Amino acid sequence: MKLTPRHISTLVRLAIAGYAVTLLASPVLAETRFEYADVIESTPVYRTVEVTVPREECWNEEVVSQRRARPESRTPALLGTIIGGALGNAVGHGKSNKRVGTVVGAVLGHSIGRDIVAANSHGGVTEYETVRQCETIYDYHEEERLIGYQVRYRYNNEDYSVRMDNDPGQQVRVRVDVQPVF
Repeated sequence: MKLTPRHISTLVRLAIAGYAVTLLASPVLAETRFEYADVIESTPVYRTVEVTVPREECWNEEVVSQRRARPESRTPALLGTIIGGALGNAVGHGKSNKRVGTVVGAVLGHSIGRDIVAANSHGGVTEYETVRQCETIYDYHEEERLIGYQVRYRYNNEDYSVRMDNDPGQQVRVRVDVQPVF
């Protein structure tokens, strides 16, 4: 039988699969254990951060407010109508002239009475009121924050360096993996 490239490819795949099955079926040859290494140096690592602190600032402020005046009295207009009507009646001669004088006097008296009311009315009352105003002010400052420790340690006469969250003290625990080389 002649070996073709297809046959060779199939044989290689079978050999690789057989080797993988042998590795998976064999007992684990690696060993993991924990030991302690001496810490040579532990240096705190800081980062500068910007901190925002809100605070409330308040003050009293005088504010102008308008209040509507009491409703206007209709008395001056009514009095003007009555007085104007009486004067118009007194001035007129004859019955029809007295009627016309009464009506004209009443209209003029009413108009004068309304003008008096309007001249004395200010439309509203101006008052001053003290109001408390507040706003939030933000103060910014920078501060140094501890973010970890840069630790140098010696294991098996070799130096290593690692970043840690906490200061380990005089020794650091290390994991040692031992695996055979094939």
